[in-house]
Order: sequence, then C-alpha cells, then structure tokens
Amino acid sequence: MLQQAGLGTLLLDLLTPAEERHRANVFDIELLARRLSSATDWLASRQDTASCTIGYFGASTGAGAALWAASEPTARIDAVVSRGGRPDLAGPRLSAVRAPTLLIVGSYDYEVLELNRKAKSMMRCPNQLAVVQGATHLFEEPGTLAAAAILARDWFIDYLLQADTEPQR
Repeated sequence: MLQQAGLGTLLLDLLTPAEERHRANVFDIELLARRLSSATDWLASRQDTASCTIGYFGASTGAGAALWAASEPTARIDAVVSRGGRPDLAGPRLSAVRAPTLLIVGSYDYEVLELNRKAKSMMRCPNQLAVVQGATHLFEEPGTLAAAAILARDWFIDYLLQADTEPQR
C-alpha cells in the first residue's frame, strides 16, 4: 500500500539470525536504534536517495527503536508511524522526537493502548493516536491491518510526499 502511494520502502531486519535467537535482543532498543540510524545514514550517503524525505514505520519493539533513532539530535526523519508499537521503550527520549508521529493501536490491545496514551503525553512533536476498532495487538482481525495501513499511508503522504513537493528555501 505504501509503494502504491508512491512511497519508496526499505524493509530491514535489525537483528542477525543469530541475535534473533536471544529474546533479550528484541528489547535492546538502543542497539536496534543504532542499526536503524546506520541504515538511514547509508541512504543519505547514496546519490539516488540523499535528497529523499525519510519516514520510519515500526511495529512492537521496532517502534520504540524508530522513536529512539528519530530522537537523535542529528536525525533527519520527517515522519514516524508506530503500529501496535511500544513507544514507551524509547523512554525519556520521546520528548526529543521532532518528527510528526502517528501511534496506531488496536482497540482490544488494552495494555499497549495505555502505554501509547502515556507516550503520546510525553511527546512534544506533532502527534496523533489512532485507535483501530476491533483490532488486537497483531491486527489479525478482518480488515484491521488494512485500516492500519491506510492510516500509515495517509500519514506518510501528508508528511513525506507533501514535503517533497514544497519549494526549497
């Protein structure tokens, strides 16, 4: 859906297969954020992508890593979307995120919904909490993943594609 909207995408595994075997690595948000930042730096170093706007999409712990990476003082991130994410794992760094951030949570994912509400209150950037009715944590219910994808697509169109079309100063 993101590609159909004209957005380029890059899917990253932030852990090696060996690292994935150790569950604790999934929660090493600083490590995941460093790897995401390295990938972003790589994009910025390429002639064909250096001028592109960049958005992060993260789910579960990946959302915490995306927000951590977006909070770095040198981060050039234009939008963040968290789907069923754990923004709380970015902790006190949430207030340093400057990129407009959309938090998407299922209405039946009660614990994560509360964590997202708290995280939203800590953020100073433009942000929104979107609740997908009838969805649990993995958005497995009919139509719920598509609803989340539409929300993400629209957020990225607003903050990435619109930024691409604005005149340079």
